[in-house]
Amino acid sequence: MKSGTSGRVRVVFRGASAYIGHMATKLYSHPVFLEHLTPTGHPERPERLRALVQALEGEAFDALLREEAPMPDEATLLYAHPERHVAAIRRAIPATGICAIDADTSVSPKSWEAALRAVGAANAAVDDVFLGRADNAFVAARPPGHHAEKSRAMGFCMFNTAAIAARHAQKAHGAEHVAIIDWDVHHGNGTQDIFWHDATVLYGSTHQMPLYPGTGAKDETGAGNIVNAPLSPHDGSEVFREAFRTRLLPALRNFSPDLIIVSAGFDAHHRDPLAQINLTEDDFDWATGELMECAERSAGGRLVSVLEGGYDLEGLSTSAAAHVKRLMKG
Repeated sequence: MKSGTSGRVRVVFRGASAYIGHMATKLYSHPVFLEHLTPTGHPERPERLRALVQALEGEAFDALLREEAPMPDEATLLYAHPERHVAAIRRAIPATGICAIDADTSVSPKSWEAALRAVGAANAAVDDVFLGRADNAFVAARPPGHHAEKSRAMGFCMFNTAAIAARHAQKAHGAEHVAIIDWDVHHGNGTQDIFWHDATVLYGSTHQMPLYPGTGAKDETGAGNIVNAPLSPHDGSEVFREAFRTRLLPALRNFSPDLIIVSAGFDAHHRDPLAQINLTEDDFDWATGELMECAERSAGGRLVSVLEGGYDLEGLSTSAAAHVKRLMKG
């Protein structure tokens, strides 16, 4: 058993190689995710992961297969980003202190390893679900990824973890169609940018509009593979679920993916300070169940979820706990 300690919360990882139980869910995390530092007062802070991990330490989560996020083959970064982008991020990492990439996005000495291990965990989770080592997986990592465009880091994001994982599924496991469903309250402009011309990857998103980053209108459809379902400020459960039922779920069923990746931001929770959507943890539980049903229909149940946003600690931790409980229940 390996354990890492940071602050008052112990982050514990239990290696698990055996496939056990009727519904095996893996949890990937790593202590280095707490060492990606941002300026004082920044919403994307280490305390987010501490709160989330603590919420997953209860008895209800004893059956989780817990593993440390591995370092990836760095060549997999090129699945979504050109070499010049990767080199620029590497150069931006400071030896000490915190360096701003833009007004929102900062890096510190451990940010490179944290961003790479986030990618490594998502790729390993994809391997797990294709090789039968787990039914599904949740990657509890930071920094997030869905705002990272092909050649631009932004919105707290350096590399697009979900996009790289989708490409990894195609290249390593022969997946013909991969769906990325994004319920973060901010539109995943980076994922949309990366797959704009690629009909082998479906990108579907619910998000508040207008809101950062300003993309995600219904008429943004790419190669017919982009399905945006914008929500208005102060919308709640009913409108969110209707957007799923009428736009995202029909598109998923028609697409018939071999894998579903969830960009799981929990900042559409009513407590979150960065937006005005009024969801509860029950909505994330419901949406998880709907996506699992779609995965069972076409993908042998294969589903990988990666943490994106969520900036109120209580809203994040209760919502992520509901999400992971649903993954474990099947």
